[in-house]
Amino acid sequence: MLSNVLVVAEQVAVLFILIALGFVSGKSGLINESGAKYLTNVVLYLATPCVMINSFQKVGYSPELILNLGICALCAVMIQGLSIFVSRAIFRNKDEERRVVLRFAVVFSNCGFMSLPLQQALLGDKGVFYGSVFVAVFNILVWSYGLVDMSGDKENFTVKKLILNPGILGAFGAALLFFLQIHLPEILLSPIQYIAALNTPIPMLVIGFHLTRFSVKKSIGDLGIYAAVLVRLIAIPICALLIMKLFGVSGDILAACTVAASAPVAATTTMFATKFNRNVDLSVGLVSISTILSIITMPVIIALSQTLG
Repeated sequence: MLSNVLVVAEQVAVLFILIALGFVSGKSGLINESGAKYLTNVVLYLATPCVMINSFQKVGYSPELILNLGICALCAVMIQGLSIFVSRAIFRNKDEERRVVLRFAVVFSNCGFMSLPLQQALLGDKGVFYGSVFVAVFNILVWSYGLVDMSGDKENFTVKKLILNPGILGAFGAALLFFLQIHLPEILLSPIQYIAALNTPIPMLVIGFHLTRFSVKKSIGDLGIYAAVLVRLIAIPICALLIMKLFGVSGDILAACTVAASAPVAATTTMFATKFNRNVDLSVGLVSISTILSIITMPVIIALSQTLG
C-alpha cells in the first residue's frame, strides 16, 4: 500500500509542479485572463479530442476491450449518479446562488484536466482509453444536468449544444475509428500525437493561473466549501470504489474510474458560475482548496484502488 501511495504521489507531484509554474506565470503576468481562456480553448477543442483519438488508435480492437468499454461507461454513470444523489441530499441551502455552485462542485470532478494526464502516467494508453469514456459521460451530464441546474433554466439545454461539445465530438470520432478498425496513416497520427502531448502541461498551467484568484480571506471561514470538498475528494471516490468492487470491477477499469472520481472540483464550476452570474468567489474557493488538498487525497485513494484491484 505504501509503495503504491509513493508511486501515485510522485505522479501527482509532477502535475503540481506544473500547476506551480502556472501560478507563478499568473502572478508575474506571463499568463493573464484572456491568455488562460485561449489556452483552455486549445485544450478543449484540440488537445482533449486528440488525446482520445490517439489512445483509441493505440489500443488494439478486441471483444474483451468492447466489454470493458461498456463496463467503464456503466461505472462512470454510476459514479455521476451517486454524486448527484449525494449533492442534492446534503446541500439544501436557501441561498440558490450558493446551493447550485456547491452541488455542481460535488457532482463534477476535474476528470479531464487532472485525470487524463494521471491515467496516462499510471496506466498508459489503456488508462486514457477508459478515462476518455468517463470524460464522454461527464460531458453529456455537464451539458445537460449541469447546465440546467446551474442556470436554473431548462431552455438553456439544447441537443445541438450537447452534440457539438468538443468532448463529445472527440469521443465519438475516436470511437468511430476504433469500431470501424480504421488506423490513421502516420502523416495524420503524428500531428495528433504532438497536439495530444499538450493535454498534460497546458491544463496544469491554467489551473495554476486560476489559483492566483483564490482569496484566503473569503474562503477560509466558509464551512460550505470544506463540506463540499470533503464529499468531493473523499466520500464519493471511496463509496464509488467500494461499489465497483462489490460488483466485481477490477484492474485498469477500477483504477481509471477511481482516478476520475477522486479528482478535485472541475474548473468548469467557475466557468459556469461566471456565465450564469452565480457565486463566482465560492466557485474559485472550491476549485482552489480542492485542488490543493487533492495532492494528499488522490494518492491515498488511487493507491487503495490499486491495492484492492
